[in-house]
Amino acid sequence: MNIENTKAQMRKGVLEFCILSVLKEKDAYTSEILDTLKNAKLLVVEGTVYPLLTRLKNDGLLNYRWEESTSGPPRKYYGLTDEGKEFLTELNSTWNELSGAVNTITNIN
Repeated sequence: MNIENTKAQMRKGVLEFCILSVLKEKDAYTSEILDTLKNAKLLVVEGTVYPLLTRLKNDGLLNYRWEESTSGPPRKYYGLTDEGKEFLTELNSTWNELSGAVNTITNIN
């Protein structure tokens, strides 16, 4: 069994939750989202994030707006919709339950 594949699958499983969490305080453009994820050691490539952002937008959890940039082309800023905020609240609750259960099972408490 390939441990790197298993680790990658674990990261992918929480990526949606992490992206929504990044956007809970303020709108951000893709590079900011990627930087936040990378700074948290959640290794992600652009090719993974762009389709996920599109899916979250199509599902009604995100919206976006274009803003002019002084250092290049306009930037697309993503933000949570009201539905996205409610969805994130539910994910937070589920995450707390899940992480507590995993910690109990693996004796990491």
